[in-house]
Amino acid sequence: MPRYGKGASESVHRAMHERKEGTLKSGRSGKKVTSRKQAIAIGLSEAREKGQKVPSARSRSSSHSSSSSRSHSGSSRSHSSSSRSHSGSSRSNKKR
Repeated sequence: MPRYGKGASESVHRAMHERKEGTLKSGRSGKKVTSRKQAIAIGLSEAREKGQKVPSARSRSSSHSSSSSRSHSGSSRSHSSSSRSHSGSSRSNKKR
């Protein structure tokens, strides 16, 4: 059983065509879309709005950012906070 309906395929096809022509704009900022993946996402989003057969969009915040923030944030936070306090103390020495 196919995941995507024919209408969804047509919406993505139209978005890809507009991207290739340089007329596809992003919704919020209005900037020109050059990314292939972003054009596909816009086409699927428009198909969802029309009620065509498209799987629901994945939530961006729950799965992707939580795993990446755990692995990288701990070391960078401690490093950046120590550099901030160091630079702040050298500035206060220069003022005196």
